[in-house]
Amino acid sequence: MTRVAGIDCGTNSIRLLVADVHPETGELVELDRRMTIVRLGEGVDRTGRLAPEALERTFAACREYAAVIRELGAERIRFVATSASRDAENRQDFVDGVVAILGVEPEVISGDQEAAFSFTGATGSLPGDDRRLVVDIGGGSTEFVVGTREVEAARSVDIGCVRLTERHVRHDPVTAEEAEAIRADVRAALDLAAETVPIDSAATLVGLAGSVTTVAALALGLPEYDSTKIHHSRIPADRIAEVTGRLLASTHEERAAIATIHPGRVDVIVAGALVLQEIVERVGAAEVVVSEHDILDGIALSVA
Repeated sequence: MTRVAGIDCGTNSIRLLVADVHPETGELVELDRRMTIVRLGEGVDRTGRLAPEALERTFAACREYAAVIRELGAERIRFVATSASRDAENRQDFVDGVVAILGVEPEVISGDQEAAFSFTGATGSLPGDDRRLVVDIGGGSTEFVVGTREVEAARSVDIGCVRLTERHVRHDPVTAEEAEAIRADVRAALDLAAETVPIDSAATLVGLAGSVTTVAALALGLPEYDSTKIHHSRIPADRIAEVTGRLLASTHEERAAIATIHPGRVDVIVAGALVLQEIVERVGAAEVVVSEHDILDGIALSVA
């Protein structure tokens, strides 16, 4: 077994996984998994730059993660950065800061690479060999990947809960016009994804990342967030529509009072739920299989 650390830095959150991985079998034994909302992509859609405050929040999380990695003695580290840092003009400031703290250069990966990592991480622990559509709804982008055990087609499109919230939401609660503007962006992005990925050809729809797991927690009626109950849960399409409707009617204050919604997702979960609902309706899925294993697990496996 090789002890590795994988870091996934996205538009909304940065996450760490330290695990022992068998390089041949792909067996992964988790030692530490944590997530921090840093909102690195705050304002990127509008300005094209990473804000100084967002960079400092991200670097503070990196310092915390560096201490965990040292304590657990990970032999190798891979730091992957996704949508926000792909889009930013000043991404070198981000790269320099990470190198100074962790001693490793962040790889600003393409959307296709992001999709492949997500697929590997999500499907490794799923039983069976049916054809799957894996959907990773992030803060700045959403990845669509179709395959069985290997990726057959992948596409990343610029719809994410942070990007769409910043682009369209000005009222509390979200207005019908704002919700429709978000839906229109998602539908256009689905048309784009469908040019590359046969999104309606898979037997199983697998959903990843915070928007999906939060909707699942709400659909399951959990009193608090419980990843063991969420992982591999199956959420029917009508429950997703019901939860999305409740979120649309809710105020920021009402959502903040719900224990299963992370404080860093309170302002963006409405857009995230709308993305999920539109995808479910477009592909005609009866349900979504929810996975707590995702790009982070794929990164850790790739290190070993």
